[in-house]
Amino acid sequence: MGLQVTAGSMLQCTFGVAPSSLTVLPTPGVMAGAPAATVMDYVPMLNVMPFGMCSCTGNPMVIAATAAALGALTPMACIPATAAPWAPGSPTVLIGNLPALNNDSKLMCMWGGVISITTPAQFTTQIP
Repeated sequence: MGLQVTAGSMLQCTFGVAPSSLTVLPTPGVMAGAPAATVMDYVPMLNVMPFGMCSCTGNPMVIAATAAALGALTPMACIPATAAPWAPGSPTVLIGNLPALNNDSKLMCMWGGVISITTPAQFTTQIP
């Protein structure tokens, strides 16, 4: 069983250099110490904040900077590009008719990174 993810949980992207914090709006009204997250809390710059610098060669800004540096990999500012919800979430625990987010879920960035939950903000509520 995984841990339920709430606002303030720490995230990390495979191509980012710094961790980020998950922001969850208290819209469904379900609290687990802090607002509980669902798989739909994936919106860039609202729920998922930048991870410092991005070194993914699929990121257009990194491609342009690397080309300008004559082929030397040049990391650029991270702007998450998440277009699909977290997967898989918890199929049996619903928050506002949406699957709850557990710490085993992953989020894909369009540039090629995989965002994972490194530290949930709470450690007492377990969900499948």
